Amino acid sequence: MIQKISLIAISVLALSACNDQASTGGAAGGSRQEIRIVGSSTVFPFAKAAAEAFAKADATRKSPVLESTGTGGGMEQFCKGIGAETPDITNASRRMKKSEFEDCQKNGVKEIVEIQVGIDGLALAQSNKGDKFALSTVDVYKALAAKPFGEPQTAKLWSDVNPALPKLPISVFGPPTTSGTRDSFHELIMEAGCKSDAATKALKETDEDKYKAICTEIRTDGAFKEQGENDNLIVQKLDANPNMVGIFGYSYMEENASKVHGITMDGVNPTIATISDGSYPGARKMFIYVKKAHIDKIPGIKDFVLEFLKGGVVGGYLTKLGMIASTDDDYKKAMEAANGLNAMDGSDLK
Repeated sequence: MIQKISLIAISVLALSACNDQASTGGAAGGSRQEIRIVGSSTVFPFAKAAAEAFAKADATRKSPVLESTGTGGGMEQFCKGIGAETPDITNASRRMKKSEFEDCQKNGVKEIVEIQVGIDGLALAQSNKGDKFALSTVDVYKALAAKPFGEPQTAKLWSDVNPALPKLPISVFGPPTTSGTRDSFHELIMEAGCKSDAATKALKETDEDKYKAICTEIRTDGAFKEQGENDNLIVQKLDANPNMVGIFGYSYMEENASKVHGITMDGVNPTIATISDGSYPGARKMFIYVKKAHIDKIPGIKDFVLEFLKGGVVGGYLTKLGMIASTDDDYKKAMEAANGLNAMDGSDLK
């Protein structure tokens, strides 16, 4: 009898342990009921609107929990592993990096679904109260690089980098290094300006580390002022400082058109049309990354992704908030990935 009671007790303890493992994540997701989303501050308002529409569509659904961490911070959390204590989705204002994909693989996040949700523009903007001026990618690079073309940074005024520009101090509000907007700024604006010099451009093939240092390192003498993961704060500061320049997503600029305007870059104004066709230098794609191991564990992940894509079509509620719809081909690929839950292989990541 005592032996039988002991066996029952052992069985109860084993069952309890199994249930505890499930509720805390186990091997894949656990019993958490709400979707957890982290990542890009640029994608955040669109993800928030999609989350609200997702919850409103079915009263039984839990509202997703969102956190604006920046693209890099979101990738770090997303790639920590699988289980209820880790995010299900991370938003990104750029593609996942090869190094991030490798971190995910190393930590057991083996199957990742990549979905392009739309397009945004990386805008350089000014206060409507200030004097308008146009810039080129070369102007911006020369003004903000720590060592422009490998030489010491000496420019204090915009006119120092281009005599046609006003004699105003170079003073720029921009995103931190954890932000996907910062990564996009490096790639789309800084590198574009840097590669105007043939010798520096050639470095990419012979000494990529030196090339990256020369082309993407930002000066640290106060001319460039990091503002955290809050693009609205940059808008507010531009409104209060008419002679400064800000860097943030096009959607924030459009939302605050009464306060700020986009700066013409390489002769092209940032508009929906120029960002869609890629003629504006700051055009970039926006993504969400989904942890496939969580899909059968956390309710509603696939439905949320489909809701996100539905809102991002031409005329959809997300485009009314400033998102630019993906091209037809990219939208088709996104829908195939969402419906088929096709995991990326990472072979084309950089």
